[in-house]
Amino acid sequence: MSTIPRIAIVGAGPGGLVCARVLQQHGVPVTVFEHEPDPDSRSQGGTLDIHEDTGQVALRAAGLFDRFLALSRPESQEWRLHDRHATLIRHDQADEDDLSSPEIDRGQLRALLLDSLAPRTVRWGHSVRAVTPLPHGTARLHHHDRTVEDFDLVIGADGAWSRVRPALSDAQPSYAGVTMVEAHFDDVDHRHPGIAQLVGRGTMSAKAGRRSLVLQRNSNGHVRAYITFRGPKDWHAGLDLADTEAVRARLLAQYQGWDESLLDILRDNEGGFINRPMFVLPVPHTWQRVPGITLLGDAAHLMPPIGVGANLALLDGAELAQAVIGHPTIDEALDAYESVMLPRAIETAKTAQHMLTTLMPDTDTDEALFPDAAWPE
Repeated sequence: MSTIPRIAIVGAGPGGLVCARVLQQHGVPVTVFEHEPDPDSRSQGGTLDIHEDTGQVALRAAGLFDRFLALSRPESQEWRLHDRHATLIRHDQADEDDLSSPEIDRGQLRALLLDSLAPRTVRWGHSVRAVTPLPHGTARLHHHDRTVEDFDLVIGADGAWSRVRPALSDAQPSYAGVTMVEAHFDDVDHRHPGIAQLVGRGTMSAKAGRRSLVLQRNSNGHVRAYITFRGPKDWHAGLDLADTEAVRARLLAQYQGWDESLLDILRDNEGGFINRPMFVLPVPHTWQRVPGITLLGDAAHLMPPIGVGANLALLDGAELAQAVIGHPTIDEALDAYESVMLPRAIETAKTAQHMLTTLMPDTDTDEALFPDAAWPE
């Protein structure tokens, strides 16, 4: 880059933070705008398997791979696949030295990335309302408090409901026909030995037709459950989602006939249930270049959570930063970045769409078909 650009990243998720880290490593200043008031204002979600050909490439580019390994759980690459009768169909275990996709809690990954940035890089509690292009290839960031700031490059890393995306595309996420309902178990090895036995050291999935039950082991004895099914987005019509026992009864009715050990996932969780309908962007999703504005991660290519979304966001962030560093102008950098990112995202989204259809068919059978993919992310 021949001159030092003014760069804004909207969203302090993994993709935006790794982009900021790589830029700062090469002396390029950057500001990250995040609507959350502070790093600990909410749970960051479950566990991620970081793939060697995507997420790990990004962490190496950021100089954080060794610190990631120290936090990761290679043993959690274990998978147990069951039918609805709790019959074990397949059991995959990684070798001790297998680092192809070790797990790490989302919160741990975010903290690792945040700690790697210069102080005050992230402006917490700063919600972005919109972005508009300006003459001469710059962009204006509109904050919710009605103030504005101008930048040479605005990067939308703000997820599914991106406020930056409308500057590039009219596309809006749509319901994918599948819902995940999240539940939690704490101190699982002592308080929930049956759940601990089911999940093992990694992930357990039980499946039949349009329904599945998934357990994922996180760090510190915490397990997240994902009750996943194909159906209408308003499956909970007539229910108060805050009424845990009413939601439990509705879910148990959906899984009637499943093995009792699997139904304990619905019976014994701690706290309430969290409704997470699945949204996706259209495939293909692309846009005509708008100077000074681009997207990464879910803002660019929201797809079903089959284990690739966070990995692609990390790779997007690292590659975008490297493009900015390696080209004399922002426009050339965006040419280089988008010419690789968009085709990759389109092909991956097609694969994810196919896997979702295979995993969650619109048929109510006993079939337990598991493609070779992580589920959920």
